[in-house]
Order: sequence, then C-alpha cells, then structure tokens
Amino acid sequence: MTPDTVPAAALAYSADVCTIGRAMAILGEKSTVVVLREVFIGNRRFDDMRLRTGIPRQVLASRLAMLVDNGLLHREPYQEPGARVRHEYRLTDKGFDLYPVLVAVREWGDRYLAEPEGPPLEMVHLDCGAAVHGELRCADGHRVTAYREIVPRPGPGARRR
Repeated sequence: MTPDTVPAAALAYSADVCTIGRAMAILGEKSTVVVLREVFIGNRRFDDMRLRTGIPRQVLASRLAMLVDNGLLHREPYQEPGARVRHEYRLTDKGFDLYPVLVAVREWGDRYLAEPEGPPLEMVHLDCGAAVHGELRCADGHRVTAYREIVPRPGPGARRR
C-alpha cells in the first residue's frame, strides 16, 4: 500500500493546528531563510549580513527581530575599539534544530538548481571531512529511501474537522 492507494486519515482532521503551517509562519519569507543560512555559516553581524545578502536594511532588521522574538536567535553584544556597542546574532538550541531543514533545502537546490559546475557550498563533517547529507529514519531506525513509504496519520494533537 502507498499513500496513493490509501485514503489519508489525516484529511479528516483540521489543519488549524498544523505545525508545518505554524513553522512556515516563521520561516516562510525567503529573506528569513537566507538570514538563517548566513548565521549557520558564521556570518553573525548585521552589516556583514546586509553586504553579503543584499537584503535591505529595514527588511533585515525586521527578520532578525522576528527570529529573536521567536527564540531562534539571541543577541550578543560586542564592541570594536572606539565604536559603539553592537550585537551579533547567535543561534539558540531552537535555531540549531533547523539545521536539518537547511541541509534538506540545500540538497534539493544542489540537485535541481545548481550551476553546471556544481553546488556553490559543500557541508562536510568536521571530524572526517566527508559530505553531510540529510536522511529520513523511522523511530525504529529503518532508513526511508522511498518517500511513498511514508503515510500521514492523525497525531495526538489532531482535531476533527
């Protein structure tokens, strides 16, 4: 049986409490994901992010504030000699937990959108230097290689429509 042949029991439940929808309310803007990419690769300062991404000042300030308000980033003060105190943006544990999401988006982009020469960024394991990739496993540890083997079902927080 595949999801194509089984009626999705999940469709009988309300999408009002959907955690995918709630996550996308935070992550849904392109500039938000670009800001997270920058922080993940070590770019933590506002002016450096603005220069590297081209995101307008007001948009960048808004995205950073929203990520701080939602607990994905925290601000840490720093001061260059002779300058005013500024802030760096650092990932919280909640923010770090998005790493697999960015790895998955990067892998998809590498597969379908990269230049002919290949991807512009590689992610490697610090210990051995091997490429890092995303992988799905069930709670019993089985690797899922065919996504049609995954079937949605109502969870404990589901509400009937």
